[in-house]
Amino acid sequence: MCSSPLVVDDAIYVGSTDGALYAVNRTDGTQRWKFESRGPISSSPAVADGLAFISSLDGNVYAVETETGRQRWAFATKGERRFTAPGIHGAIPRTERMPDPYDIFLSSPTVANGVVYIGSGDQHLYALEAATGALRWVFATGDVVHGSPAVADGVVYIGSFDRNLYALDAATGRERWRYTTGNDTSIYNQIGLPSSPAVAGGMVFVGGRDGHFHAVDARTGTMRWVIDNKGGWTIASPAVHEGTVYFPTSDGRRFKAVDAATGAVRFDLSNPAVSFSSPAVAGGVVFYGTSDGFLNAVGITERSVLARFQTDGSKEHGPRLLDEDGMFRANLMYPDRTLDGMMIGMRTMMTLGSVLSSPVVAGGVVYFGSTDGYLYAVR
Repeated sequence: MCSSPLVVDDAIYVGSTDGALYAVNRTDGTQRWKFESRGPISSSPAVADGLAFISSLDGNVYAVETETGRQRWAFATKGERRFTAPGIHGAIPRTERMPDPYDIFLSSPTVANGVVYIGSGDQHLYALEAATGALRWVFATGDVVHGSPAVADGVVYIGSFDRNLYALDAATGRERWRYTTGNDTSIYNQIGLPSSPAVAGGMVFVGGRDGHFHAVDARTGTMRWVIDNKGGWTIASPAVHEGTVYFPTSDGRRFKAVDAATGAVRFDLSNPAVSFSSPAVAGGVVFYGTSDGFLNAVGITERSVLARFQTDGSKEHGPRLLDEDGMFRANLMYPDRTLDGMMIGMRTMMTLGSVLSSPVVAGGVVYFGSTDGYLYAVR
């Protein structure tokens, strides 16, 4: 389960790699209904006006009635696919174009003013009528769009694997500006923006595979500041809370809190594992998941980890897959430098019970999914 849960009133909506969107009771986790698509769901749902919206690897965007789980409409994109590049992550043969095993998530829908905005592996961003699924407009980027759009003040902000952050008119899809990120020179041919942008205080915050975290003027697209993550990607989407931006990195295994206005680092913690999980802030605590199968709770005032909750999958498989420092055993994650070897490593991470899902906090309870197939509720 890579999808992040959404809490609406007394229900929780969450997608699963088994191809289904689930609605469960918030109080006890019992299933209300199950809607089945024709492909894995690694996007997160949005809910508006009695409809739940989700995208699937089958290439469709679905609208499902929240009361019954019945399909209201489906919109077919030109097809989903993963990001590809020659010799991805240094795999051999270097000249062969390969799908990226670490392009895990699909774009999640954002609903604003009766319109569903969503990206696709067909390189486009779509604007659809929420009530009917009719196409309002479509915008073409230069590569896969698997980040999720942010909408603010009549503008849609979206990143693409073509390295660009785009600002588009929400009503027409007309481009207002684009901001181009760089190349990651420390890890083979890593480019693009899988992270979803966050908008706050007239700025857009987004991480990328160029090993940097970017803050951009929301109106003009000019850079305000940038942080060098020393080769660590930012796959997760940032959280902005009371003038501070929080985000984890992947390979760099860091969790950072930086001043939103200046980019000055407020604290920088070491992670025991990579993180693709976007943080949630509540009650002076930041919650996020890591690939070793833990939900982490970081105190904002304490600037340290207050608690860690371990998934059942991690408890069962951790001793076999993790070393004494809590890191994945290298011979299991990277048995060789071929694409097949990387796929084995990805399956290893999925077996562990990693927390790739982003947590949501409601009523003093933290909800999150895990690759062990469970949806958790933790106090």
